Amino acid sequence: MTAPRRVARFVSGGFLSRRIRRIATLAGVDLRPGLPRDGDWIAAWGHDGPSARRAAALAARTGAPILRFEDAFFRSLHPGRAGEPTLGLTIDAAGAHYDATAPSELETLLATHPFDDGDLIARARAAMDEMIRSGVTKYAGTRTDLDPPDPGYVLVIDQTRGDASIRLGGASEATFREMLLIAREENPGTRILIKTHPETAQGLRAGHYGEGDAVHGATLETRALPPATLLAGAAKIYTVSSQIGFEAMLHGHRPITFGQPFYAGWGLDDDRNPLDRRHRKLTRTQLFAGAMVLYPHWYDPHRDLLCDPLDVIRILEAQARAWREDREGWAAPGMRLWKRAPMRRFLSKQVVYRADPARRRLVWGAAAAEGPVTRVEDGFLRSRGLGADLIPPLSLILDGQGIYYDPAARSDMEDAIIAAAALPPEALARARALRAAIVAAGLTKYNQGGGLPDLPDGPILLVPGQVADDASIRLGTSDVTDNAGLLRAARRANPDAVIVYKPHPDVEAGLRDGAIGAEDADVVASDTDPLALIARAGAVWTLTSLLGFEALLRGVPVTTLGTPFYAGWGLTTDKGRIPARRRAARPSLDALVHAALIAVPRYHDPVTGTAAPPEIIVERLAAGTVPSPGPGNRLLAKAQGLLASQAWLWRG
Repeated sequence: MTAPRRVARFVSGGFLSRRIRRIATLAGVDLRPGLPRDGDWIAAWGHDGPSARRAAALAARTGAPILRFEDAFFRSLHPGRAGEPTLGLTIDAAGAHYDATAPSELETLLATHPFDDGDLIARARAAMDEMIRSGVTKYAGTRTDLDPPDPGYVLVIDQTRGDASIRLGGASEATFREMLLIAREENPGTRILIKTHPETAQGLRAGHYGEGDAVHGATLETRALPPATLLAGAAKIYTVSSQIGFEAMLHGHRPITFGQPFYAGWGLDDDRNPLDRRHRKLTRTQLFAGAMVLYPHWYDPHRDLLCDPLDVIRILEAQARAWREDREGWAAPGMRLWKRAPMRRFLSKQVVYRADPARRRLVWGAAAAEGPVTRVEDGFLRSRGLGADLIPPLSLILDGQGIYYDPAARSDMEDAIIAAAALPPEALARARALRAAIVAAGLTKYNQGGGLPDLPDGPILLVPGQVADDASIRLGTSDVTDNAGLLRAARRANPDAVIVYKPHPDVEAGLRDGAIGAEDADVVASDTDPLALIARAGAVWTLTSLLGFEALLRGVPVTTLGTPFYAGWGLTTDKGRIPARRRAARPSLDALVHAALIAVPRYHDPVTGTAAPPEIIVERLAAGTVPSPGPGNRLLAKAQGLLASQAWLWRG
């Protein structure tokens, strides 16, 4: 049954935020300016600050109840004072979750909910596991390129002065002095690491600890390290009411708490300031289910819907990755003109097209370059339409070691596949779901569609053609190096098979070289839907085509004569030269999908103009909500067709 909508009046400009009003609307609260009428609530942001004071005064004058709003426990890349919109709200009619003077709706929920719903617990466990693996935290703009401190320290968590969770959580500024003193007394001779609050480190708000406290074996940690990194090396954690105490529980710690935060008193912490009314014992999963699944209102800006915390974790993970990779800026002096505008949008506008030694150098594909570079290529969920038609990509692969189609050198893709092979089954559930969504939506790299020629009954042997001068052919083949040779090899090994040859769409469009007579094929499937052919295929033979990977996604056996990124791992029959380093890992298909579609590519949502998880791009491609070529693209693409043998002019 749908809960009745509430009207909450506000007298503070903070509620004019479009994001806050949208989340409130989706959560069943109509935020309206002005004075309350009968049955209206008064909207207050937290307990301190102008909004809360005005709301309290108005409530005292009118008798209207207060509805308290706060950011949820995953907020954004950076603190709200930096101007970023939130990804979630808590809306509480009883009080703020950090106000221990009276039970909030969260406290009542944790005290009374049965937590016996299997679906709820499964959702909580999935989100909690992914949070721990990803390192996503409230402010997700953390640095993973910094060396962590040597393990074995005692971690003391600072907070900003005047934070309402301190005063309303039964603590004070003096509590922080006491906490540091007790941490020293209880851990003689052990290093003390004092974690500075992100807002303090950025100069936005003062904290409780400074350089004067970094004595007697204590040091300040002001760097933007992920809390997960600090928690991994900590022997003990001391906190007043910081959210890091809650995250410490999820990472298996029993934090020592000196305040009365929402997570204290449920049997999961060493509670030095107990709240008498909290007696129930909860598991970590139950605590997460209440505090992170049931209580907040999470918002997905890509879908413009309320969502699960798992969705927000993935959104923040994608945004954090883009911020980390782009924060130092890129220089791409050799980038072709048509790529520049899409590249700038994709890379958070942190790219210039001139030499700049202060920025990392970016080159397209396997182009020759001296010195350290990052190579960039289209991802495998690219667009609706061809790259040669100048349609901008929705995914890119950035590689600081090599590039995925050059087996001569190690690549980030290879490392990701090896790492994914070691992941536990629950970590691969996302890859399984993503693969199922791609198959159900009928997606490929270019998603062009097409018909299906007349074919004889029974399974076919599908042979995809490739562009003659494609870098994956030049770098990833040895004995058989062209389409004609591939067809001959397939015919020799399968003399009685019905061989269907599918020319590459760029070649069919006249945009690239690679047309052949295909005498060894029984059928040449021009302008054909590749998925319709894969559905009829009993096997696929390929040099290095991505169609081989797309066939693997759909359970079709694949034989490779070159060395594509998906070969050499035990998932294909390999007749090409396989690097010995690939034999060290035997990933499942789900692990391969995790590396190729989740871990390695970056995705850009054309609707919001921001980094996005792959699931969003699958939905965009399935719905057709993607860029299409404009008149300028079409004219330039036609000019390219006239110069197909000179493709170097526009590629790279």
